[in-house]
Amino acid sequence: MPDHSGYISPFSTRYASDEMQFVFSDDNKFRTWRKLWIALARAEQKQGLPITDEQIQEMEAHRDDVNYEDAKRREREVRHDVMSHVYAYGLQCPKAKGIIHLGATSCYVGDNTDVIIMKQGLQIVRRKVLNVMDLLAGFADKYKGVPALGYTHLQPAQLTTVGKRATLWLNELLMDYEEIEHRMSTLALLGSKGTTGTQASFVELLGGDGKKINRIEADIAKEMGIERVVPVSGQTYSRKMDYMVLSTLSGVAQSASKFSYDMRLLQSFKEMEEPFEASQIGSSAMPYKRNPMRSERISALSRYVMVDTLNAAITTATQWFERTLDDSANRRIAVSEAFLGVDAILNIMMNVCNGLVVYEKVVHARVMNELPFMATENIMMDAVKKGGDRQQLHEKLRVHSQAAASVVKEEGGKNDLIERIVADESFKVTREEIETILDPANFIGRSIEQVDEFLNGIINPILAENRAMLGEQQELTV
Repeated sequence: MPDHSGYISPFSTRYASDEMQFVFSDDNKFRTWRKLWIALARAEQKQGLPITDEQIQEMEAHRDDVNYEDAKRREREVRHDVMSHVYAYGLQCPKAKGIIHLGATSCYVGDNTDVIIMKQGLQIVRRKVLNVMDLLAGFADKYKGVPALGYTHLQPAQLTTVGKRATLWLNELLMDYEEIEHRMSTLALLGSKGTTGTQASFVELLGGDGKKINRIEADIAKEMGIERVVPVSGQTYSRKMDYMVLSTLSGVAQSASKFSYDMRLLQSFKEMEEPFEASQIGSSAMPYKRNPMRSERISALSRYVMVDTLNAAITTATQWFERTLDDSANRRIAVSEAFLGVDAILNIMMNVCNGLVVYEKVVHARVMNELPFMATENIMMDAVKKGGDRQQLHEKLRVHSQAAASVVKEEGGKNDLIERIVADESFKVTREEIETILDPANFIGRSIEQVDEFLNGIINPILAENRAMLGEQQELTV
């Protein structure tokens, strides 16, 4: 029987993928610690310290079978997680026991592992961002020519197209993708800096040979797959690195939130909908409702991630001298949950973007209800060409527009501006001529060309370069 008596994070049960959860799992963490201890031993042996191949082989043989119970028992005694795992590893590797963690401080495994894990997390985020970009690119191309109301101040403005609006969502994800690429390329390990960052213990071990000490650090970094090492540090790498990574994740959350709010509004307008399954319940009280629950969940999780970034900012700002331990408990939660949150957000966004529904007739009807107001300048210019007085025509249009707006707003009637203009002999225009003017395609500017230029010039080359990562789909379980 499952135990339901204790708290379990919703990230584990409802939101984050198994893949991202493994990145922040104990197995991944402590196996990485052991990889770092092996890399340290190998690098120290290479520089002449008395470490044997047999000792390294023994460590490698037990790299992945972490004896957790031994570590837990030891931690209850010594209250130190790293030394507990050094002890547990030593029980499995009696020949290597004396050289495990040689010259290192706790942050050698703790901080270097944190950087490696953040890179692994960013690789997953990068792939999922690309998949959302791919879906939105296809959507933008498909609907690039469908005129839709554009909005400023949430009031109808000039027309855009359904596809052009999608490029706005896509462009923000492009900015996130570029930021992820930059952040991954600039991540740096702590290396082997020692207790206060001076490498004093390695000076003692290697007789003060700075070249050998630097080579140890370089060899460790190469073996761990992140060849950049911070140039200087205290005991820890600057916590600003965490802030920068979480800021990158916050950027993804911001883009997703913008998308989700737009979708929620469009669903309210009945222009677009997120996927809605045949047996899905929209409301416990109102059976007819089709609530945008996926987009609402994106909004909620995005808010959490954006606020969580503040944790890293405050932690960075409150570090004392070479280090203090008030960062540890916070970082265990804040960093992992930012990644788990963004992972969940992108999973939902993939699901939504893979099943977006556009109600083109509703979109068109809403356009045509507002287009007469937008077309008044075109109608006026056409009447001027026929000999009309611009100032008089402008005043007549003002009066007719206000009257038509009154019918719509105060009487709940249909916009009759066109009928009023046709009936006014000053404009010398027929219904057929006005309908030609009122073709929505005349009011979308360069929307189609902009979509084509953006996709062909910027997005499609990135997608082509990463084609092997694309085609991912997400089914939501709740």
